[in-house]
Amino acid sequence: MNVARDRKGLWRAGIVELLGLLAFVGIVELIASQLRPALAPELTLTLGIVLAIVPAALWLGFFHAQDRLEPEPRHFVFGVAVLGGLLALAVGQPLIEDFFRAPDWIGRDPLTQILGSILVVGFTQEFLKYAAVRYSVYFSGEFDERVDGVLYGTAAGLGYATVLNVRLITDSGSIAPEALGTAALVIAETALVQAALGGLTGYFIARAKFDNEPIWWMPAGLTLAAVINGLFAWLSDVVTSTSLVLSTEGAGRAEYAGWPALVLATVVAALLLAATFLLMRRANQLTLAGADADNR
Repeated sequence: MNVARDRKGLWRAGIVELLGLLAFVGIVELIASQLRPALAPELTLTLGIVLAIVPAALWLGFFHAQDRLEPEPRHFVFGVAVLGGLLALAVGQPLIEDFFRAPDWIGRDPLTQILGSILVVGFTQEFLKYAAVRYSVYFSGEFDERVDGVLYGTAAGLGYATVLNVRLITDSGSIAPEALGTAALVIAETALVQAALGGLTGYFIARAKFDNEPIWWMPAGLTLAAVINGLFAWLSDVVTSTSLVLSTEGAGRAEYAGWPALVLATVVAALLLAATFLLMRRANQLTLAGADADNR
């Protein structure tokens, strides 16, 4: 078992996800602008659901195309993504929306929004991504390298993001044709951040498994991910400055300032990807250096 083996395909997939989702938004905006008169709201609703699945499909497809050296079983990666989505659907969103009733009070003022976004939304989402990995593939012999934690954490994050995005579309009831591009913006924003935070949580999971870290290690990792999650949610709301309305009813739906939030999400995801890569690389180098010293 080579715990310290790096998997370049994983990091390449992360870069492609960043660039691919930006291209995805641009293509959807272009298609929507060209076909807008011909798109019925019912068709855009169906198309919106399909678009919500694109980020996870893009990452999973490219990763498996790159992961030729000792590839991870596809059903394991896909299964963790599905489990992340199921936990979001069955536990996460009901807990946030129905038990804590966060949508009713979280936007009351900036301090309440920041604290609520971290303590309620952030901790709920990040713990469930952790649970999707820790209580499934974590015990498998396939989880035999540190980088596997990032891989499966990212998959759990994308599964969670997919449910959030599908619910965004379906809760709208119907989508105005002119809002299809806006929907793509929000889908990409959500997928980028949820996947990157899942990868960060996966890094802490892997270190806890292979490096005999102290008891506070995993709670500290979840806290860090939850804080970033909550602060991003608050900042995203600040930079958009207008309410998101996708349905055919209601005014002002075309005024949603989605591009600043997508730029913010891209920057946050890129920084998290780079930080996770550097932390993982450092841990692997220390392991290899220790092995070399033992062999002398």
